[in-house]
Amino acid sequence: MAEFIDIGFGNIAAKSRIVCAAGADSAPARRMIQESKDRGACVDCCAGKKCRTVLVTDTDLIIMSALEIAEIKERLDG
Repeated sequence: MAEFIDIGFGNIAAKSRIVCAAGADSAPARRMIQESKDRGACVDCCAGKKCRTVLVTDTDLIIMSALEIAEIKERLDG
């Protein structure tokens, strides 16, 4: 059975599918977000808040979260 982590505002993601968690403030992360939005592969889980973490899945899906990367890391480790 797949394990899920809370990525904020009641949203969950499959722990085994996450390949990378990156800060959303860098230019490469912003480009990744824009490219995924253009191809319809972006899931915005920020609930209107500022995006702080970008999760990349093994299916090339981009998930945006308003949680800090340290919080996501704790949840992935725990």
